[in-house]
Amino acid sequence: MSGTDGRSGAGSGGTDAGGSGRDGGDSARTARGGGDSARTARGGGDAAAAPPAVTTPRGRRPVVAALMLGMALAAIDGTIVSTAVPQIVGDLGGLTVFSWLFSGYLLAVTVTLPLYGKLSDTFGRKPVLVAGIILFLVGSVLCAAAWNMAALIAFRIVQGLGGGALQGTVQTIAADLYPLKERPRIQAKLSTVWATSAVAGPVVGGLLAGYADWRWIFLINLPVGAVALWLVVRHLHEPSRPRPATRPRVDWAGALAVFATGSLLLTALVQGGVAWPWLSASSLGLLGASAVLAALTVVIERRAAEPIIPGWVWRRRTIASVNLALGAMGLLMVAPTVFLPTYAQSVLGLGPIAAGFVLSVMTLSWPVSAALSDRVYNRIGFRRTAMIGMSAALLILLAFPLLPYPGEPWHPALLMLLLGAALGLFQLPLIVGVQSTVGWAERGTTTASVLFCRQVGQSIGAALFGAVANGVLAARLLDAPVDGLPGDLDAVTRALEDPGAFSAAATDHVRRAVDAAVDYVYIGAAGAAALALLALITLAPRRFPIITEPTEPTEAAGTAGAPGRQDAAS
Repeated sequence: MSGTDGRSGAGSGGTDAGGSGRDGGDSARTARGGGDSARTARGGGDAAAAPPAVTTPRGRRPVVAALMLGMALAAIDGTIVSTAVPQIVGDLGGLTVFSWLFSGYLLAVTVTLPLYGKLSDTFGRKPVLVAGIILFLVGSVLCAAAWNMAALIAFRIVQGLGGGALQGTVQTIAADLYPLKERPRIQAKLSTVWATSAVAGPVVGGLLAGYADWRWIFLINLPVGAVALWLVVRHLHEPSRPRPATRPRVDWAGALAVFATGSLLLTALVQGGVAWPWLSASSLGLLGASAVLAALTVVIERRAAEPIIPGWVWRRRTIASVNLALGAMGLLMVAPTVFLPTYAQSVLGLGPIAAGFVLSVMTLSWPVSAALSDRVYNRIGFRRTAMIGMSAALLILLAFPLLPYPGEPWHPALLMLLLGAALGLFQLPLIVGVQSTVGWAERGTTTASVLFCRQVGQSIGAALFGAVANGVLAARLLDAPVDGLPGDLDAVTRALEDPGAFSAAATDHVRRAVDAAVDYVYIGAAGAAALALLALITLAPRRFPIITEPTEPTEAAGTAGAPGRQDAAS
């Protein structure tokens, strides 16, 4: 996703900082690429070590099908498991720790993304993807055979180790398969997989848990994964690459340090304010230990010959700005995905299915907007397109607190429909753009860094906005007309499900308190949108320095002529 070191920086007269300069600065002015400058990666450097894996449309079809099936495994996992929690807890027990079914999986996915990205750049995409699918399926079988909650949580972590490989490698192969002009097509298909999974997951999980057995929610992964595995093994043919002069070395010390740091930090963020208070010894100890390990990780990575998280990921303006912008997007996504269902049920009085529909409309407009985004960024550039999308998202998030109380269900549904369209216009141009600024040998690491930042942003957002919501709720309930009301959002939501829990006046007061808490969360999400805009305005170059792979035509340049000097942005 990032460019190579030392190239001329597009926009604001700066440079895409780095060191090697191995692409030599040759470039061609983009005729219709929205001002994003194109250059041909012409051998002699790792960034252009290999062409795309498959070049013919017919040859791509089974590989694309495999990518969509592999992405479906990861996308549907969380939604299908959440609907079966009551049955799982009723069978295995462990009510106090069941949240680790999701936290453990999230931890494993997030902290392994950088490792898999580096491995795919070093050894190729295919072995990493095959290993990820196998590991995910092994974890699924183990989950189905779990005998207690502790075993199920452990096996969910195994699933997450495979899920990390699926998420990062699928996105990387998608960029390998298609030249810049065609990448929105595959990205829109992958977005559709996520949208479909968001709707289908709860339905399938509910049916299996209600009419079969909860263990089938894991066993259903086997046929899907087997087909994906067969298609990858049979149809994904990576090009032969020059044999390196020295044997590739894996930075296992760095991988362990990244894993340990991420695990401690995410555990503190996920469990803080839930399993223990934020200012407790547990929270402070985990945060302090993660800070120490983070410093140790920096030292290890600086000394490593092939670091898991290379320094150029943050030295290059394009990648650093996209990482920060998508990290902020992960932060703001917590508002609709976590708090909107609570708002729909507690304030609007909707049932779980109707509340899910209010959120799901966002997943309908997102892939449509993403699929059409190339018509915008081909004219005005990646950066400007993303800024338009996030500016619209900022206004939509600020509009949420202005909704009337209690309002109609179509009010938040309309806002979520618009928000999905805005975020589709924001995320896909940045992913496509940053993947196009690097060659094959750096694309896995760059893609993983973007996904890693987005995942960390979501974890920070869940912790931060959870604290905000509970704080606002507790303050609003101090003058409630009845005593003994619960002080956190989850407990209040459960209490509101019982019609006889409160008097009419108390119920209205509690509903207004929940409404105020969610309003403040959306204001915070608008602040995260402003941070994303700030990252793009201050760090991102006006033109992304695009690399054209040697095997693809110079469509970004508009002509196939010899590349010339890159033009500076006006």
